[in-house]
Amino acid sequence: MSSVKVDARRIWKISPSGYTQLQESPEFKSDGTCIVYWMSRDQRIQHNWALLAALEESEKRNVNCMIIFTLVPVFLDATLRQFDFMLQGIAEAQKEAHSLGIPFHFVLEKDPAKAVVSFAKKVHAGAVFTDFDPLKIKLQWKSDAAKALQCPFYEVDAHNIIPARFISQKTEFAAYTIRPKVHRLLPEFLTPFPSITSKKHDSEFPQEFIVQDVLKKVNVRKDVTPVTTFVPGTSAAKQHLQKFINKKLEHYHDKRNDPNAGYVSDMSPWLHFGNISAQTVALQITSAKSVKESIDGYLEELIVRRELADNYCLYTSDYDNFNGFHSWAQTSLHAHRSDAREYVYSQQQFEYAETHDPLWNAAQREMIQTGKMHGYMRMYWAKKILEWTHTPEEAQAIAIYLNDTYELDGRDPNGYTGIAWSIGGVHDRAWFERPIFGKIRYMNANGCKSKFDVKKYIATHSSQNQGNSLFP
Repeated sequence: MSSVKVDARRIWKISPSGYTQLQESPEFKSDGTCIVYWMSRDQRIQHNWALLAALEESEKRNVNCMIIFTLVPVFLDATLRQFDFMLQGIAEAQKEAHSLGIPFHFVLEKDPAKAVVSFAKKVHAGAVFTDFDPLKIKLQWKSDAAKALQCPFYEVDAHNIIPARFISQKTEFAAYTIRPKVHRLLPEFLTPFPSITSKKHDSEFPQEFIVQDVLKKVNVRKDVTPVTTFVPGTSAAKQHLQKFINKKLEHYHDKRNDPNAGYVSDMSPWLHFGNISAQTVALQITSAKSVKESIDGYLEELIVRRELADNYCLYTSDYDNFNGFHSWAQTSLHAHRSDAREYVYSQQQFEYAETHDPLWNAAQREMIQTGKMHGYMRMYWAKKILEWTHTPEEAQAIAIYLNDTYELDGRDPNGYTGIAWSIGGVHDRAWFERPIFGKIRYMNANGCKSKFDVKKYIATHSSQNQGNSLFP
């Protein structure tokens, strides 16, 4: 590993009482014999600040570094589709770790905190490092681990370019409040990564797990099958990014909102699972010889919008329910609860794309068939769920369920925040009042027609339905 140090502003000590930013060097248990990195959100080896911090500490203490990944057999609404994608990426990471001399332990355990505590005790860990994740379930795992670990415990933000806990200590109101902070701090944090080189390790390496064997043991829906549109893992992520830069980035600024054009990067599945770092993507985008408007527009989505989503989920524990909406939006939606709905659909009708609207049905089918819905259509899709359900609470719950069940990048701050924006006006402003929506921004099919060829989009995602087992 090169002499580049991990920025201390990325590192926070976790204790039973909460999180404190690292002030000096990480502590180390006096009788410790290794450093443990608990991999979770950032499922890669290279370009991983959390692993780099653990390796840095292990070299300073002259002890070994080990990785543990704890897989829970059920996770929110994830299905076989997401578990398969994730496990194949982790298998690649395990092989790479072993090739570099870093033991990578894979554990299937319904209580990940318990598994990490047990592992740390078994290997006599002097400290445990993990990566950052703002989701409630992940914060609870870390809290549980902090109460039982007998050595120092650290979180390193390897997901955000500018660490979420550092850039802001409160819920940002909108993109315009976090954007100046991003632009001011970006030059300090958008730096090259040091490379991890081979390590000497004197302990036994675990046997590499077999993806299909693990998939037999997880308790998830098996009818939502893997898709062929995205190849899992870090190598595939790098190849896909390079193809986007070479062939599509130039026209990103003027064609990204056309679902038929195919000029979005489609990097979100790999970014979600941490197969590739947003910092890696940003470094390559900024060094590309392309149209400035495209580079700037892409970095706005990759950095400002993604960091805003992490901020929202980190400081708003109600990110997945009605209470997380701004007060003006709650008041407005409350005032329109009794408004008549021309159409009302059940969750099952939404799931099977059985609405009266061929455009909405096409968007749902795109998600089911490919594992990812175009970003522009996600807004229309979610807003229509609000329009066609009894309450905003029901709409939000259905949107989250569908998103997390079928999207490869579901169960993510971007997903929760995007749905909260569409249904509850989060990070948006109040608009002209109208039935059902109140002052929430409205979208309709005519607006889509002004952006792209709606008939072509419907045809693309309606002609492939025959033989799909998800459609009765």
